[in-house]
Amino acid sequence: MRTWQDEQVQQHHYPILYEVEETHWWYVGRRRIIQCLVEKICTSLNSPNPRILDVGCGTGRLLLDYLAQGIDIDGVDISPEMLAFCAEKAQQLGLHPRLFEQTMQQLELPRTYRTIMVPSSSFQLLTDPHDAQEAMCRFFRHLEPGGILVMPFMLLWRGPSTQRIVQGAWELNGEAVRPEDGGTIRRWTRSTLDIAEQIEATEDRYEVLRDGAVVATEMHVRSPATRWYTQQQALYLYEEAGFTSMQIFKEFSGEMASVEDTVFSIVGMRP
Repeated sequence: MRTWQDEQVQQHHYPILYEVEETHWWYVGRRRIIQCLVEKICTSLNSPNPRILDVGCGTGRLLLDYLAQGIDIDGVDISPEMLAFCAEKAQQLGLHPRLFEQTMQQLELPRTYRTIMVPSSSFQLLTDPHDAQEAMCRFFRHLEPGGILVMPFMLLWRGPSTQRIVQGAWELNGEAVRPEDGGTIRRWTRSTLDIAEQIEATEDRYEVLRDGAVVATEMHVRSPATRWYTQQQALYLYEEAGFTSMQIFKEFSGEMASVEDTVFSIVGMRP
């Protein structure tokens, strides 16, 4: 068994995402829900065809849908592998997206936007508080006056705990066939939560199977992997960066969130 770190963690995950994002009910459903939320917000701003930036665009799960509708949208991601998959999908569809390889905290693009969206809780991958603050400032600077930032958040733990560290069980998270040899790749995941620091560490175990038998295994560890925020903490990030008129929605819906919601989206405006 081999153990890899950080930048190498996702290499086996990319082909799995590439295979399942177009057809798996969870990815398709979430994509439609996020689109509905963004479209509702844009309509409320009298901006039916806004200039959009998709931060953490990945394999293009949202970007290419919007681009196919004639919407002016750019994509940025830290991963060259993910951007390569996105470009491949775009070529198959006859689309020509503008893609940038940059980090959120070093974002420097040639134009500004009416809407910036950071789907899939990608913002929470910034575990350093200073990086998170800088990313929020970069988002603010890349918005036109009156433009909006839309970001979902996942609260991974709420309430008291007698333990500082809480470890979950292994769960099967994905499966795909490797084209070059027909082997099956399975991805198992497990999370460990540091309750005091609001930090999640993740372990990914990849298995290669042939004829039903495991012939190779790799372990990938990210520690820290993500940081979680309460609703009030997330609101403060927006306020600190200069955003106003914040609204909190339940999950990815247009319904206002309650204090009990652990998945929520925040919309803030650059004045």
